[in-house]
Formats: sequence, C-alpha cells, structure tokens
Amino acid sequence: MLFLISKGFPLKLFYTYLYILVTLCSVSFSGETRYNKEKILQGQGVNEPLSETGFSQASAAGIYLSNTRFTHVFSSDLLRAKQTTDSILAKSQFCKDISVNYDARLRERKYGVAEGKPLSNLKAMAKGAGEQCPSYTPPGGETLDEVNDRCKDFFEYLCQLISQERCLEKQSSPSTEGTDTEIEGRSATSLTSYGCRMEFHSESDRADKGMDANVLVVSHGAYMRNWIGYFISNLECTLPDTVTKTELSSVSPNTGISQFIIKFEMRKMFRPQIHCICLNRGDHLMGLTHENV
Repeated sequence: MLFLISKGFPLKLFYTYLYILVTLCSVSFSGETRYNKEKILQGQGVNEPLSETGFSQASAAGIYLSNTRFTHVFSSDLLRAKQTTDSILAKSQFCKDISVNYDARLRERKYGVAEGKPLSNLKAMAKGAGEQCPSYTPPGGETLDEVNDRCKDFFEYLCQLISQERCLEKQSSPSTEGTDTEIEGRSATSLTSYGCRMEFHSESDRADKGMDANVLVVSHGAYMRNWIGYFISNLECTLPDTVTKTELSSVSPNTGISQFIIKFEMRKMFRPQIHCICLNRGDHLMGLTHENV
C-alpha cells in the first residue's frame, strides 16, 4: 500500500488543491534463501537466489495478490527480491507484463563485516560493544539513520512520481477536476473500510476504488522494519486496533505482506495521512515451511 516532513516535499505546484490517494502494498521480506534457513546474515553483500521454499512462498504471495491491479511495481535490485517480484507477477491476472523498477534504495540494510556469517556473530559483536541489535552497526555497515535516509529518499521520489503523473492526467482530462473535492472530504481513517482481504481480492481497478495509484514494493526485512517504523514515529501512521506492540517489533515472515492507504495533497507544504490496513500478513503461507530470518 513512503521524508523530510517538517519542511515538506519539493514538489512543483500544478494545481492549488490536488488530493492524491495511493494504495501501497509492501512485501516486507523476500522469499527464503538457503542462507535464511541456515541463519546466515545476507545484507547487501551476499546475493543468494531463492530456495525451493522461497519460490513457493513467492508464488503463494502472488496468488494472494493476483486480483490486484498494480499501477507501479518497485523492487530491490538484489537477486532474491527480483525473483520474488517475478514470481508474484507471474501469478497476476492483470500485471504479468508490467514494467518493474529495480531500485538500489530498496536494498537490505548493509551489515559490513557481519555479512556472510551467522546471525549469532552479529549478536556477539553487539554484546561486546555494549549495544543491542538492531541498533548496533558492525564495521562497514549502515547505521539505522542511513537506512532511514534511503527510505525517505525513495518515498519522496514515489510521491513526486505519482503526483506528477496525476497532474499530467488532469491536464489532459479536465472533465475529471470535480473529483478532487470528493477526495478532499475523505480522511485516511475513513479508508479503513478498504479491508486487506477485500482490497487484494477485488477485481475492480483503481478508478472503482477512487485510488490514483496502486503500488507494489518488494524489499527486505530489516529495511522494511525501518520504513514502517518511520511511518509510525515520524508520519503518525494509524494502525489497526488489532496490532500489538509485539507485532510491531517482530520480524516479518518471508513474503509477509503489509498494506497502507496514503493520502496527500499537492501543495508546497503538506503532510501525508497514512493508515495501515494490515501489517506483515502471512496467512497466504499456511501449509508452507519457511524460516523467519
């Protein structure tokens, strides 16, 4: 269904009021690899392909999302994320031929000297430094702030892209200008009726839902945990009442699915309204064996 909010986004102002609604579906963890199963830290430096289980997980996610009409698809450029994206789109009823944008800003967190070694090594290094995972940064790795900068940069780009496309669409279709008033009256909270299952398994397109874009993002566990944390802490993303603190801090299952509704307006200064529909959903994996690494 993601930053410099205090200063706004540097968007060109085409219209005084233009309200944008975006559904963002994120696959928070690519399918399983051999290294996942063996509890080996991959990060960016280990570019393993999916295991047999990983391909099964990705296909299951594809079936779950098969009735969704995505307008944009973005993926990390690491092999496991690319293969996950390809497997998801192969099951789509509408998006088999959609162009995929591979973006290095969606890569997993870089773990430096800890990559290619057991996860237990990273924990031992953190303990030796008097710190705890995930806040500890091993030599040559990325800090959490650096990962957040990548998240911010990608989200700003995504918002600019969709806004510019929407403005060009309005310029070429002036008869649709009246729809902005209707969208303005909707709050992010009122969009909770877009239930996760209903949204994913509806055959209606974005016009039927009043959406300007339906975006699929495939990335990695540590990266997406930072991204979701940024939504909640900095953008005041609202959550379903059923989400617990434990779930917020838990690692997503392989191919765990989250969905967000995002509303923003094209002004020089604005703050997006974000509502989480579901978080790290994994019921499509029922019956499959997978490792939560």
